[in-house]
Amino acid sequence: MNEASSDNPAPPALPQRGRIAGIDYGTVRIGVAIGDLEVRMASPLENYNRRSEALDAKYFKQLAQEERLVRWVVGLPVHLDGGESQKSQEARRFANWLTDETGVPHEFFDERYTSAQAEEVLLAAGLTSKRRKARLDALAAQIMLTAYLESGAKGQDDPGGID
Repeated sequence: MNEASSDNPAPPALPQRGRIAGIDYGTVRIGVAIGDLEVRMASPLENYNRRSEALDAKYFKQLAQEERLVRWVVGLPVHLDGGESQKSQEARRFANWLTDETGVPHEFFDERYTSAQAEEVLLAAGLTSKRRKARLDALAAQIMLTAYLESGAKGQDDPGGID
Protein backbone atom coordinates (compact mmCIF):
# COMPACT_ATOMS: atom_id res chain seq x y z
CA MET A 1 0.00 0.00 0.00
CA ASN A 2 1.43 3.34 -0.99
CA GLU A 3 1.89 6.15 1.48
CA ALA A 4 -1.08 8.49 1.08
CA SER A 5 -1.55 12.03 2.23
CA SER A 6 -3.51 12.62 5.41
CA ASP A 7 -4.58 16.03 4.07
CA ASN A 8 -7.75 14.71 2.46
CA PRO A 9 -10.58 17.06 1.61
CA ALA A 10 -13.82 16.41 3.44
CA PRO A 11 -15.87 13.66 1.79
CA PRO A 12 -18.89 14.71 -0.25
CA ALA A 13 -22.15 15.16 1.63
CA LEU A 14 -23.60 11.87 2.76
CA PRO A 15 -26.82 10.99 0.90
CA GLN A 16 -29.93 10.16 2.89
CA ARG A 17 -30.15 6.76 1.24
CA GLY A 18 -27.58 4.17 0.38
CA ARG A 19 -25.36 1.53 1.85
CA ILE A 20 -22.20 2.13 3.79
CA ALA A 21 -19.48 -0.21 5.00
CA GLY A 22 -17.86 -0.13 8.41
CA ILE A 23 -14.21 -1.16 8.51
CA ASP A 24 -12.40 -2.43 11.60
CA TYR A 25 -8.86 -2.15 10.24
CA GLY A 26 -6.19 -4.71 11.01
CA THR A 27 -2.94 -5.73 9.40
CA VAL A 28 -4.00 -9.39 9.23
CA ARG A 29 -7.82 -9.29 9.39
CA ILE A 30 -10.29 -6.56 8.55
CA GLY A 31 -13.75 -6.63 10.06
CA VAL A 32 -16.45 -5.57 7.62
CA ALA A 33 -20.01 -4.52 8.40
CA ILE A 34 -22.71 -3.18 6.10
CA GLY A 35 -25.19 -0.48 7.06
CA ASP A 36 -28.18 1.16 5.47
CA LEU A 37 -28.57 4.93 5.79
CA GLU A 38 -32.35 4.92 5.34
CA VAL A 39 -33.19 2.34 8.02
CA ARG A 40 -30.13 3.21 10.15
CA MET A 41 -29.14 -0.38 10.81
CA ALA A 42 -25.85 -2.23 10.48
CA SER A 43 -24.99 -5.92 10.31
CA PRO A 44 -21.65 -7.71 10.51
CA LEU A 45 -20.64 -9.05 7.11
CA GLU A 46 -17.37 -10.92 7.57
CA ASN A 47 -13.76 -10.90 8.64
CA TYR A 48 -11.64 -10.42 5.57
CA ASN A 49 -8.21 -12.07 5.80
CA ARG A 50 -5.71 -9.88 4.01
CA ARG A 51 -3.71 -11.53 1.24
CA SER A 52 -1.89 -9.12 -1.06
CA GLU A 53 -2.45 -5.57 -2.22
CA ALA A 54 -3.84 -6.76 -5.57
CA LEU A 55 -6.22 -9.34 -4.04
CA ASP A 56 -7.28 -6.91 -1.32
CA ALA A 57 -8.08 -4.29 -3.98
CA LYS A 58 -10.11 -6.83 -5.95
CA TYR A 59 -12.10 -7.81 -2.85
CA PHE A 60 -12.93 -4.24 -1.82
CA LYS A 61 -13.78 -3.14 -5.38
CA GLN A 62 -16.16 -6.08 -5.71
CA LEU A 63 -17.70 -5.35 -2.31
CA ALA A 64 -18.21 -1.68 -3.20
CA GLN A 65 -19.89 -2.62 -6.47
CA GLU A 66 -22.06 -5.44 -5.13
CA GLU A 67 -23.28 -3.43 -2.15
CA ARG A 68 -23.47 -0.15 -4.13
CA LEU A 69 -21.57 1.59 -1.36
CA VAL A 70 -21.74 5.35 -0.96
CA ARG A 71 -19.23 5.59 1.90
CA TRP A 72 -16.57 3.67 3.82
CA VAL A 73 -16.59 4.39 7.56
CA VAL A 74 -13.17 3.41 8.84
CA GLY A 75 -12.72 2.93 12.56
CA LEU A 76 -9.88 5.05 13.87
CA PRO A 77 -8.07 3.50 16.84
CA VAL A 78 -7.19 6.32 19.21
CA HIS A 79 -5.88 6.46 22.75
CA LEU A 80 -8.22 7.19 25.65
CA ASP A 81 -7.13 10.83 25.59
CA GLY A 82 -8.06 11.06 21.90
CA GLY A 83 -4.46 11.06 20.71
CA GLU A 84 -3.52 9.03 17.69
CA SER A 85 -1.29 5.98 17.64
CA GLN A 86 0.79 4.11 15.08
CA LYS A 87 -2.34 2.06 14.28
CA SER A 88 -4.27 5.30 13.70
CA GLN A 89 -1.80 6.30 11.02
CA GLU A 90 -2.00 2.83 9.45
CA ALA A 91 -5.81 3.06 9.39
CA ARG A 92 -5.58 6.50 7.75
CA ARG A 93 -3.24 5.18 5.04
CA PHE A 94 -5.53 2.21 4.48
CA ALA A 95 -8.61 4.44 4.17
CA ASN A 96 -6.87 6.62 1.60
CA TRP A 97 -5.85 3.51 -0.34
CA LEU A 98 -9.42 2.15 -0.09
CA THR A 99 -10.86 5.32 -1.62
CA ASP A 100 -8.19 5.39 -4.32
CA GLU A 101 -8.91 1.77 -5.26
CA THR A 102 -12.72 1.86 -5.15
CA GLY A 103 -13.66 5.47 -5.85
CA VAL A 104 -15.89 5.40 -2.74
CA PRO A 105 -15.22 8.25 -0.28
CA HIS A 106 -14.28 7.47 3.30
CA GLU A 107 -14.47 9.07 6.68
CA PHE A 108 -13.28 8.08 10.12
CA PHE A 109 -15.15 7.26 13.30
CA ASP A 110 -13.90 6.61 16.82
CA GLU A 111 -13.59 2.87 17.40
CA ARG A 112 -12.50 2.95 21.04
CA TYR A 113 -13.84 -0.02 23.01
CA THR A 114 -15.54 -1.69 20.01
CA SER A 115 -13.38 -4.82 20.18
CA ALA A 116 -13.93 -5.08 23.94
CA GLN A 117 -17.70 -4.68 23.46
CA ALA A 118 -17.68 -7.32 20.72
CA GLU A 119 -15.70 -9.70 22.93
CA GLU A 120 -18.25 -9.25 25.75
CA VAL A 121 -21.15 -10.03 23.40
CA LEU A 122 -19.43 -13.14 22.08
CA LEU A 123 -18.50 -14.34 25.58
CA ALA A 124 -22.09 -13.85 26.73
CA ALA A 125 -23.20 -15.95 23.76
CA GLY A 126 -21.07 -18.80 25.09
CA LEU A 127 -18.92 -19.15 21.99
CA THR A 128 -15.62 -20.98 22.10
CA SER A 129 -12.41 -19.02 21.73
CA LYS A 130 -12.07 -20.16 18.11
CA ARG A 131 -15.60 -19.06 17.22
CA ARG A 132 -15.17 -15.73 19.03
CA LYS A 133 -12.00 -15.03 17.04
CA ALA A 134 -13.81 -15.86 13.79
CA ARG A 135 -16.52 -13.26 14.52
CA LEU A 136 -14.77 -10.59 16.58
CA ASP A 137 -13.60 -8.09 13.95
CA ALA A 138 -16.83 -8.09 11.92
CA LEU A 139 -18.85 -7.60 15.10
CA ALA A 140 -16.54 -4.76 16.19
CA ALA A 141 -17.10 -3.17 12.76
CA GLN A 142 -20.86 -3.52 13.21
CA ILE A 143 -20.74 -1.94 16.69
CA MET A 144 -18.72 1.00 15.34
CA LEU A 145 -20.99 1.42 12.30
CA THR A 146 -24.10 1.30 14.49
CA ALA A 147 -22.64 4.06 16.68
CA TYR A 148 -21.90 6.07 13.54
CA LEU A 149 -25.49 5.68 12.32
CA GLU A 150 -26.90 6.52 15.76
CA SER A 151 -24.77 9.68 15.87
CA GLY A 152 -26.73 10.99 12.93
CA ALA A 153 -24.12 9.90 10.37
CA LYS A 154 -23.25 13.51 9.68
CA GLY A 155 -19.68 12.79 8.75
CA GLN A 156 -16.45 14.37 9.87
CA ASP A 157 -18.06 17.49 11.33
CA ASP A 158 -20.12 15.41 13.74
CA PRO A 159 -18.80 15.30 17.32
CA GLY A 160 -18.67 11.49 17.18
CA GLY A 161 -16.64 11.51 14.01
CA ILE A 162 -12.91 11.97 13.80
CA ASP A 163 -11.15 14.04 11.17
